[in-house]
Amino acid sequence: MSRALLLVILGVLLLFPAATHAAGSSDVVISQIYGGGGNAGATFRNDYVELFNAGSGGIDLAGWTVQYATAAGTTWQATALTGTIAPGRSYLVQLASNADVGAALPTPDATGTSNLGAASGKIALVPGMAALTCGASAGSCSGLVEDLVGYGDASDFEGSGSAAALSNTTAAVRADGGCADTNDNTADFAAATPAPRNSASAAHLCAGLPSSGPNGSVNVALDVASVLTVSLDRPSLSFGTFTSGDRPAPLPERVTVSSNNPSGYSLAVGRTAFVPTDLPLALSATAPAGGTLGGGLSGGALAPIPIAPATGLTVGTRSAPSAAGGDVWATNIGFSAPLPLVATGRYSATVTFTAVGR
Repeated sequence: MSRALLLVILGVLLLFPAATHAAGSSDVVISQIYGGGGNAGATFRNDYVELFNAGSGGIDLAGWTVQYATAAGTTWQATALTGTIAPGRSYLVQLASNADVGAALPTPDATGTSNLGAASGKIALVPGMAALTCGASAGSCSGLVEDLVGYGDASDFEGSGSAAALSNTTAAVRADGGCADTNDNTADFAAATPAPRNSASAAHLCAGLPSSGPNGSVNVALDVASVLTVSLDRPSLSFGTFTSGDRPAPLPERVTVSSNNPSGYSLAVGRTAFVPTDLPLALSATAPAGGTLGGGLSGGALAPIPIAPATGLTVGTRSAPSAAGGDVWATNIGFSAPLPLVATGRYSATVTFTAVGR
């Protein structure tokens, strides 16, 4: 075979990777199946499938599905899974209900709409999202699934035969709390009283896995101080050169308030008088989400900024802690009237924003 032909064949193999998944390679198995949900005399209101991690490491189930087909069917209904299943832990998939009969399940880790056969059917745990098309005969789903359980008169199953037929008061329960896995549904499962477990249920470590050793604990504490800060995006503003009778356009100044006070805060603004002669300085503002403008600033109006020691103009209030990055009050500083006839020269004043906890 020439080198050129060999390279072409390798390229084709890379374009078409294997689509199968070795059964049981992750140690996550189907540990319980109940299909009598909501039927007459049902133990539980919903059908369910329980998964169990018999291994020693956590498994991410994102992109996996639990799939159901009727006893003889090859059309599968898929329920998507999310989250991680920890070692020795269970994962509960809540499915359909026929009526409001029976007890509610523990809080499910995933939900679906498949209506399981009460006596017979097939459940597959699949490391993928695509619906299966196998299941017509024993072994037809081999290599496509992580785990497969046929119960009752199912046409496909693992091993020598399917698990026992079920009822409205029995579930297919894997032996040893989910740890038994001989790849034979007949040997691994028994019809028993349903006992669904979810991810919050107590762990059950399988034999041969390391158990937790001696441990100690330490108390960790942290004191969080009160926070109330004000920051401006620019330290100074310059309007440029104007003459008497002009009214300079307002300049923007973003005021960021950070507060962890549960009752919120109020933001006020005051100023010194212009030197050598005062000018009619004013402010408008827009409130951040959750903030309320002061009465004099509603509608985007420019309100005169008081000269200290007079009480400051209330820019706005907030009755809760600020957003994570602080609340931004978008203000504009301008003039409430045209510039009066004053002497030539440079005029300056200091504007101060003050936040006060409520």
